[in-house]
Amino acid sequence: MRHLNLPDNSAPIDGARRRAPSAERNLEPIAAVLEQHLPKSGRVLELASGTGQHIVALAARFGGLTWQPTDIDPANLESIRAWVAEVGPDNVRPPLHLDACEPGWADTQANWDVICLTNLLHLISATEAETLLTEVARALSPGGLFCLYGPFRRDGALTSDGDKRFDANLRAQDPAIGYKDFEWVEQVLAECGLSPRALHTMPANNLMIVTRRPDQA
Repeated sequence: MRHLNLPDNSAPIDGARRRAPSAERNLEPIAAVLEQHLPKSGRVLELASGTGQHIVALAARFGGLTWQPTDIDPANLESIRAWVAEVGPDNVRPPLHLDACEPGWADTQANWDVICLTNLLHLISATEAETLLTEVARALSPGGLFCLYGPFRRDGALTSDGDKRFDANLRAQDPAIGYKDFEWVEQVLAECGLSPRALHTMPANNLMIVTRRPDQA
């Protein structure tokens, strides 16, 4: 697990509960897009749930779905538990320790109707990202959706000065990480058997990529 110095690291607010400013900023735009795609019922796996702010808010908003938070960081797992205890949506399951970059995790996490991932690909290597996307495709049920949010390079280039600074900061801490090419991510998803469903331009130069695992014949 990398320990990166990020411009938007989370801060404690009470007890184990932590808050990340970026999670507050992007929650409403993400929820508005999810409203267009999520089924009325089913199971949702959130990878790299972080502080837990997103999943408790989304579970309250989409009450017909059962939400499963996961994370690799024990401090994040504690924060998720604290958010659930404070906010109390009963459709959030206890968080699981899961390394989304570890090969084979889909062997024990299968048949999810939806998998969501927010702001992780630029914080891991290309090899780790490819493993993650491959496992996501394996973990989805037939017809299941993968909703991927974050910043990307477009045609190999960064599109704003802020993106250039952030990407340079990440690569200075670890040359293996940084923004991934959107076109490369699309190719990996296609090679994993996921079909494009929608692409949404989001605030602050982010994208939401929605793909779908085909139904079984």
